[in-house]
Amino acid sequence: MADIHATARPRSNAARICTIIAFVFAAIAIFVPFLGLVGLILGIVGAVLGDKPLGWYAAVASVAGAVLGFILAAAILNA
Repeated sequence: MADIHATARPRSNAARICTIIAFVFAAIAIFVPFLGLVGLILGIVGAVLGDKPLGWYAAVASVAGAVLGFILAAAILNA
């Protein structure tokens, strides 16, 4: 029998759902920048629950979407 030591938690459906919703909020954050914070939290939760690479990518995408949203809002308001 193989002795497998898993340091990461196994991925669950809840982790994948949090990650997918985080990516959705990352896309919406371009138009509503404050939803980037929700996407960041969901991405971190997804990563902690076991969806390691995609959860962190979703968190970063949410921050990037929020920053892009704030830049677009500033450009539109100052035009």
